[in-house]
This record gives sequence, C-alpha cells and structure tokens, in this order.
Amino acid sequence: MAPRCLVRGSINVDEFFQGKGFDDIVSPGQTISSTKLVRRPGGKGANQAAAIARAGGLVDLVSAVGHDGTWVRDELTASGVNTESVAVVQVHLVSISAAALISVLFKGANCSTLPSHTIHPDTTHLVLQNEIPLKDTLDYLSITSARNIASVFNPSPMPSAEELLHFPWNDLTWLVVNSGEMREICVALGLAIPPALPSAAVDCARVLLHLLAKHTPKTKIVCTLGGDGLLARLGEEDPVYVPAAKLLGSNRDTTGAGDCFTGYLVAGLMDLLVGQTDDYVAVLRRATQAAGMCVEKPGAMASIPLASDVDARMKSSG
Repeated sequence: MAPRCLVRGSINVDEFFQGKGFDDIVSPGQTISSTKLVRRPGGKGANQAAAIARAGGLVDLVSAVGHDGTWVRDELTASGVNTESVAVVQVHLVSISAAALISVLFKGANCSTLPSHTIHPDTTHLVLQNEIPLKDTLDYLSITSARNIASVFNPSPMPSAEELLHFPWNDLTWLVVNSGEMREICVALGLAIPPALPSAAVDCARVLLHLLAKHTPKTKIVCTLGGDGLLARLGEEDPVYVPAAKLLGSNRDTTGAGDCFTGYLVAGLMDLLVGQTDDYVAVLRRATQAAGMCVEKPGAMASIPLASDVDARMKSSG
C-alpha cells in the first residue's frame, strides 16, 4: 500500500497590490493607489498539499472555498492533489499582501464547519497548520493519533499562549516551526529561557530546541532558520544541522518557502515509510533544497518546484 497523506488546512486567494508608497502599511485616513493587482493561489493547506504532490506524494486535501475560489481548487487538482473533499461554501476568503512583510488574512471559507471528519482508510500521514478553527485541528489530531497515523503540525499563524499551553503535544509526531515560533512556544509553556541567549541563530535555536524537546519528548522537532539552515531533533541524540541551500539568480520571494519545505519533508517521511530511503538527513536536505528553489521564484504555490527539478539541482550541486 502506498503511503497517503491527508492535509486538513486552508485555501486562500493571495492578492498582491503593487505601487509606490507601499513600503509602509496604509495609515488611518490615508488612501494610496496601486499600479497592479496580481491574484495567486495560496493558503498554507493548499501550498503544503501542492508541495507534497509535486514531491511525488499521494495527498488528499480537506478544505473549503467560496464560489470565487473554485479556480484554486482546479489548480490544486492540476498539481496532483485529490480535491474531492474540498467543499464549496457560501462565503469567500482573501489574503492580502500589501508589502513583503505585511499580510492581512480574512478567514472566510476556512472557518466553515465541514460536514464530517473525512479521513481515507489508507491514510498514513496527517498535516495541519493553523489557518482553520483550532477545534478542527485538535479533532483531526485526536482521531489520527488513535489510529497511529503520523501527524505533522506547522502552527502558523501561531495559536494563543493559552491554546499552546493546553495543546495535546503527546499526540503529535512532528512539529515544524521557525526560530521565532519556537521561542513563542517556549514562552507560552513557561519554559525557563536563559536571560542571555547566544547571538548566533543556530546556537540560539539549539538552546530553545533543547528546552522544548524536554517538554515534548515524543515529538520530533524541525526548526527552520532561513538562510542559516535548520536544526532537527529526531530522537535522543544531538540535534541534526542542515545548512541552507545555495540560491541561483537574483529573485528572492520567501512567501511559499516554509510551506514548500513542509510539503517536501512530509513526502520524504512517506518515502521513509516504504523504504525508498532510510536517511532522515537526506529527507531534510531535499526539503531544504526545494525550499531554496521556491525562494528563487515569485509567489507561493506557483513557485513550488517539481521533484525532478529538485533532484537535478541536488545532483548538479553535488
């Protein structure tokens, strides 16, 4: 039986307004003009499902769109994602990026109550983010934990401190976070963060990873560090370090890099399950390479590379 992944997550339409005066977000009472509007498919659930499919994995997406977003569902289907469980509901959603570091999210269809917890009987992996109601996330996590289905949680946007404190960490197999998110979790859990952390990103992350790992001993943790690579706690041994991929060209758009990484990581975990590889570090390196290639192109879902291109780049770069 081939591994099969269920992604329970969001679908967004990303709208990018371009023009002068967009270096800062609009002030109260201010009106500014844009010179261009670009709509692209997005949403963390959709992006990660697309990445799993492009990495060669079998993936089902459970989500919802409004009637204005059915074209995104069609693009996901074209990418190889099974979208039979993507419902069309009577609301719409849009994620607006006014500048590189400014995003406004209207939840819309992502907050819809879906009729049932759809889980294919052959499902081996579950992927969750935090752009749907947390109750749905927890319900799916509870069901899959009882069925011994491996779970991957990428908590973005970050849940509240109260939600993190009461999160069922023992039910979670994999946690994928960046360094800022890992620190937020440590603070929410009341862990004793040293007053003076190392200035180097990798060393700082190593300290926080050690703290969090003691609180979540059953969970493997991957902490991405952008241009500084990543650290991964895979067991009782010391964390594994993987450097960032070397980038080509001049374009740099990190919008979809994290979702691309998570999708390729999950596809690699699916390969591990059937013995196509037995090397966790190789899986992490491939996911890192895919994320690096994603940064080289604009957009989120559209920038996620195909597995053949990732493997060719890795071969050429040695």
